[in-house]
Amino acid sequence: MAFKKGQSGNAAGRPAGKTPGAKLRKAIEQRADDILQSLIDAAVGGDTAAAKVLIDKLIPNLKPIAGQIAVTLPDGAGLADQGAAVLQAALNGSIPPDIGSQLITALAAQSKIIEIDELTRRIEALEQSK
Repeated sequence: MAFKKGQSGNAAGRPAGKTPGAKLRKAIEQRADDILQSLIDAAVGGDTAAAKVLIDKLIPNLKPIAGQIAVTLPDGAGLADQGAAVLQAALNGSIPPDIGSQLITALAAQSKIIEIDELTRRIEALEQSK
């Protein structure tokens, strides 16, 4: 028996909308206004759980934001010296360790970009010299 889109393989299977979850959703939809008003009334009456439900739906959770940091990098330093400066700043507590790790990862990515850029220039120069 080949699969036919939109047809169940079990014709005598559970009818659509008859699961407990579907029945509950339908009941909630029919009484949504009353449920919402009950929650509001409970929250106004001092029910902190009801207030939390309403607030969680109205106000998004705050996301942590890292504060600004300052790392002193040597003038004209190469990537290795910059990495050493970041590592030293993390070790002496000037910057948080997770931020230090992110900066080292960014420096590593920058080194790959520089490497690819230099290789591209060399290849182009070789092709033009032919």
